[in-house]
Amino acid sequence: MNIVFDAIIDSFNETKVGIGADFLNTSLASLLKENLVKLYHENQMIPAGTGNFDLVSHDVKVRSDKIHWLDRKHNNESENDFFDLMDEFVAYLNSTCYTGITGYEFHYSLYETGSFYKKHLDQFRSDSSRVFSMIMYLNVDWEQKDGGALCIHHESHLQHILPNNGKSVFFRSNELVHEVLTTNKPRMSITGWLKSDAASIR
Repeated sequence: MNIVFDAIIDSFNETKVGIGADFLNTSLASLLKENLVKLYHENQMIPAGTGNFDLVSHDVKVRSDKIHWLDRKHNNESENDFFDLMDEFVAYLNSTCYTGITGYEFHYSLYETGSFYKKHLDQFRSDSSRVFSMIMYLNVDWEQKDGGALCIHHESHLQHILPNNGKSVFFRSNELVHEVLTTNKPRMSITGWLKSDAASIR
């Protein structure tokens, strides 16, 4: 996995956006997608909000995806395999880049057809614990016409990233404004943050 980790770190250092094409292997991505779809059909996915704690708000004109938090307490084998992978990545990131990451949190995310997330930053004004944002995609055979690109707003240009299966995207939570463009078919991912406080580990 070090080759994949290095690809993410190298591209992050070059462009402020790290991309790993095969961060999730095909088997793990498939199993995580099965979990997400099962949760959706069991009505366990909830509308996502913006803000944190008591300041959370729900406005479908801003954000219209549905989420479900991952947790080792679920004792789900594929979720635990995902957490093991994240532990490995965090350890590698800390040892090679001295980032001091001590925690993380991740949720499944489903954008139904027609859904989107308007421009935003991932770090809260009242809480700076989110250091890096990370997204892992679960969409097989995604094409340009399917929409749903991650659009990152750099100072000089826009960067559009398609949510292809297994791909991971990595960037600083307090630096880059980004949005999810309207999707033309269901779009699935695991989205979360690497944090600087140990109490954030789920």
